[in-house]
Amino acid sequence: MLAGLLARRGRWLVLPAGAALPLAFAPFGWWWLAPLLLAVLFLAWEGVPARERMVRGFWFGAGSFATGTYWVYISIHDYGGASPPFAAAAVVALVLLMAVYPALAGGATALLPRSGPWSRLTLGMPACWTLVEWVRGWLFTGFPWLSVGYGQIDGPLAGYAPVAGVHGVTLAAAVLGGALAALVAGHGRDQWLALVTVVLVPATALGLRQVQWTQPTATELRVALLQGGIGQERKWRPEERASTLELYRSMTVDLEDVDLAIWPEAAVPALAHEESAFLSGIAELGKARGMQVLIGVVTYDFGTGAFHNSLLSLGPDEGLYHKRHLVPFGEFFPVPGFVRDMLRLMNLPYQDITPGERGQPLLNVGGVSLAPTICYEDVFGAELRDFLPAAGLLINVSNDGWFGDSIAPHQHLEMARMRALEAGRYLLRSTNTGISAVLAPDGTVVARGPQFQPAVLTGTVRAHAGATPYVRFGNALAIGACLLIVLGTFLHGRRPGH
Repeated sequence: MLAGLLARRGRWLVLPAGAALPLAFAPFGWWWLAPLLLAVLFLAWEGVPARERMVRGFWFGAGSFATGTYWVYISIHDYGGASPPFAAAAVVALVLLMAVYPALAGGATALLPRSGPWSRLTLGMPACWTLVEWVRGWLFTGFPWLSVGYGQIDGPLAGYAPVAGVHGVTLAAAVLGGALAALVAGHGRDQWLALVTVVLVPATALGLRQVQWTQPTATELRVALLQGGIGQERKWRPEERASTLELYRSMTVDLEDVDLAIWPEAAVPALAHEESAFLSGIAELGKARGMQVLIGVVTYDFGTGAFHNSLLSLGPDEGLYHKRHLVPFGEFFPVPGFVRDMLRLMNLPYQDITPGERGQPLLNVGGVSLAPTICYEDVFGAELRDFLPAAGLLINVSNDGWFGDSIAPHQHLEMARMRALEAGRYLLRSTNTGISAVLAPDGTVVARGPQFQPAVLTGTVRAHAGATPYVRFGNALAIGACLLIVLGTFLHGRRPGH
């Protein structure tokens, strides 16, 4: 009955199903909802032409991105200064563009050969969904937000993350959803296979959770994450600069018995050379106390004329890291000159930041190598692998003040938790307005700070050594599995009787 209803009325049911998908992510955490909603989508794709599958995939995606990324309006209007019509148009454009990906996944399922419901729903459709989600993570610089696997961080399927990364978790959630769909649409043997799948997929993940993929070293570090709690509306005001610098300086001076202190992204509200005397003072303080201080600051290269979003390491071991993966329309503007002029009139930033090069040297503290990421970079697990397994700790500095009091900071923290789990290492996350956190190698939150107020979060962590399968092979395992599944469905479909 349900399968027939979705086949007939699927176009009207997939929109609310998609709109409910963000409930599977932080801050709601209803991880079990994602496989159920994917089951609805897969059943809606059953028995309809390719064009209709694409339409239904589009509406599912439009629903999920409309409710899951509405906070883009806050960034563009409330803090970017754009007019309400422009900000609303930008959000609509993003939603419609992202909805194209589930539409393509729906179209791809129409190419699968006709076979039994279990093969089609439990294997073929999940593989198509995962492959398209993977493409969304890197095409046109990538937008991996709301990748299904992230919402499983607190569920049993998270056990696949150290093996096959977030896309492996997505595939597992989609397979589980497809098996639920096959229980509804299948008969006899297909239902028995679906039932076995429903049991086996989470059971295997729970078994993988018992494996310790990396090992703690003898090096223990006392760390402090500094959060100024300075809202985006105040951050860059000239009259606020002195008080901001004094706040972070006093927080750092008050630290006792700390090996590593981390300031957030662009904590210094000026170019680094404009506050060279202040930074020199922090460097001397760090050297005197044997304390490494990481400071987010914008730097300017007088030789090339390039601006960089940087992480400056001061103290016993000096270093510098430039952000590599930039935010389009946030840090660089891939548009013609006349559009830049329009953005300038609308009071949006228009000066491009220059990306740092790959292969930058690792930062260090007390003999431990650090893998640095700045803000948005921590949503790209494949790029973080460049620093591993050499790095013993993961560092992320961010400014989620752009998102206001929305679901975005919670979603961003959830994605950082996935990075810690994939790498099998502690991740230290210092943010301007929250959510600052110490994340354990298993992805759990050891400690977290409050939002929108000054805070100093302290803790003790150990560097980890070794490499998870994901660190060694990246997305190759998950994407390879998807390609093998698709190939297998075609070979199975060519057998006599199919």
